[in-house]
Amino acid sequence: MERRVLLGGIAAASGLLAAPHVARAQAPITLNGASQFNEEHVFTRAMKHFATKLVEYSGRPINFVWHLNSSLGLEKQYFEYMSAGRAVDFGIVSPAHMSTFSRAAPFIDAPFLFRDLAHWNKVLDGDMLKPVADEVERRARVALIGYAGGGTRNIFANRPATNMAELRGLRVRVQGAPIWSRTFQAIGMAPQVIAYNEVYNAIQNNVIEAGENEAAGVEQMRFYEVGPNLIMTQHAITVRPLCFSAQTMSRLPREVQEAVRRAGREAGVFGRNAESSEDAQKITALESAGRLKKIAFTERDKMNAAVNPVMEAYAKEIDAAGIYAAINALT
Repeated sequence: MERRVLLGGIAAASGLLAAPHVARAQAPITLNGASQFNEEHVFTRAMKHFATKLVEYSGRPINFVWHLNSSLGLEKQYFEYMSAGRAVDFGIVSPAHMSTFSRAAPFIDAPFLFRDLAHWNKVLDGDMLKPVADEVERRARVALIGYAGGGTRNIFANRPATNMAELRGLRVRVQGAPIWSRTFQAIGMAPQVIAYNEVYNAIQNNVIEAGENEAAGVEQMRFYEVGPNLIMTQHAITVRPLCFSAQTMSRLPREVQEAVRRAGREAGVFGRNAESSEDAQKITALESAGRLKKIAFTERDKMNAAVNPVMEAYAKEIDAAGIYAAINALT
């Protein structure tokens, strides 16, 4: 799906009346944004917030071309396009898709990294992920201009499980970053890496029994139809960087580049506030409609204890021990 929207129409028109020779000299900038989801999804809304703020802060007419509902592929492709400086200029991308350029990138979205939302917010507000962002921008030529996310991830499955013993052997889809497979194996599950858009059919055809996602994804992808048991493991809180092609950035006027980074920071905060506040509401609504059943998980502390050695070893392996220690030290 592709839709063109020229934002800042009123502002541009008023500027034309006030100073026509200036307004006419500023040809509209065109930027391509891509999302796997529709207009209502929180990631898309965060990107639209970025677009609005960018027009406001730059004072320029900007033409945004929106590629929604995976019309240009998935987040992995968006990141590759941004890195190459073509087709996509900005989008929200899981850090798991940045591992080719930064071994530490997937770690900022690793399971069992954050204790709770307060801890998660403190890490992001403290700019503790800057070393990873700098490496990604240097090597991939993609700038991380803001941090959205905030959904608490749980396991949706075609059978219930309330403790570690009942999770044992569960065939669950995980993201491609190694830390996901290693931690889920440490818990006793049988993780499998499968493309996000194939999860529904894989559960339906009994290739796997479960997946893991935040509420927005479970709702959007209708995972509750094939995995109606939501096992409340609360194993991760998502970090979803708002990315912008550094090659595109370099072609923009200096004041627009500054506006991109400012608008990106604000859009990240908008996305975090929206997703974290809507997360529980979506689960409650799905449960009330009889589409989902929340399953209390009684051994979260035991699960964390099984995973901690894996997290420590992996952080050392990817040279992220310093970041991991700093995150753990936050109170």
